[in-house]
Amino acid sequence: METWTDSQAADVTPDPLTLWAVPVADLGGVARHVLDVAAVGLPGLRLAVLCPEGPLAERLRTLGAAVFVGPFGPDDGTLASVRTLRRLVRTLRPAVVHTHLAYADIVAGIALAGDRKVGLISSEHGIAPDDALYNAGPATAKVTNLAHRGRLARTQRVIAVSESTKRVLEAKWRPRCPVTVVPNGVDLDAVRAAASAERRTVGEGLRVLSLSRLSPEKGLDRLVAAMPLLLQKDPQARLTLAGTGPLAGQLQSQAGRLGVGDAVDLPGFVEPWHTMAQHDVLVQLSCWENLSYTLLDAAAASLPALATDVGGNGEILPAGALLQDPTPEAIVTGVEKVVAGAVGEPHVTGREQMVAAIARVTDEVRAEMSR
Repeated sequence: METWTDSQAADVTPDPLTLWAVPVADLGGVARHVLDVAAVGLPGLRLAVLCPEGPLAERLRTLGAAVFVGPFGPDDGTLASVRTLRRLVRTLRPAVVHTHLAYADIVAGIALAGDRKVGLISSEHGIAPDDALYNAGPATAKVTNLAHRGRLARTQRVIAVSESTKRVLEAKWRPRCPVTVVPNGVDLDAVRAAASAERRTVGEGLRVLSLSRLSPEKGLDRLVAAMPLLLQKDPQARLTLAGTGPLAGQLQSQAGRLGVGDAVDLPGFVEPWHTMAQHDVLVQLSCWENLSYTLLDAAAASLPALATDVGGNGEILPAGALLQDPTPEAIVTGVEKVVAGAVGEPHVTGREQMVAAIARVTDEVRAEMSR
């Protein structure tokens, strides 16, 4: 049975109400996006959030947001999630349901298939361009893509977090509804206060940072492979591979085989902004990205960054900070360039700008549904 943790919210939240459906309990990129919006508030709208019980719900409560928890997410199954969303829509009668992540997108498409009074918005935070990355095989990928095309037939608007995300979305799923790009924004003042610091350069004991899941698509083996060459130029240089994931042991072993084990640290999970303040350059060699909060934070904190030229990375970093082929030589040369400030300025927007754009899209859907 569902458990609603804010039993008064249906009575005290006046229209227009937008209900955000978020199928994750833990704190990650999507949770950060939701928390930023809740902290700023959507102009002219009231926000309620449906999510599983957990750290995200707890943080939302501390912000005073209307939070509803219940069986909603992959752990609870599609049928239970559809029932939970339908019940909450009947209770709250939101003007708009706004989904985040593929699971919620498909659940909402099913739950609202017969309800044409409620608008439906989907925010696309991450779409891998290569179907093979997250599907068991071509048949699974085909079914997944068909499911997304079906749910998009019920969707009034899609928000993409980057131009690259929009391009992948249109190529894979061919939506008939408008797609608006609203880049992720960050709390510029908070990031600068926590993550800014004096930075060293090559030859001064450079501290190189990676902040990502320790998984194959992040290209961390290439970063470790560059350490022998970097140490030739800066014997006191150090690399921190912050994060958790299945490759931790392999990466440590690789560093040992290359003779750089003492220069590579794998601390596990870290507080990102504080860790940025302790390092001199961020390197991110992912095989795909949408619009990385890690790169956005680095830009806000004036932490030099080097990344592969994939996804939305080029919408944040200047061309000189992007790698086409991350060989050890290219990585070290790139690091030297970005720490010297010879690549141009990155681009980052504030979360208030992001929130205002989301509110405008929501108002457009409300106006459309009221016709």
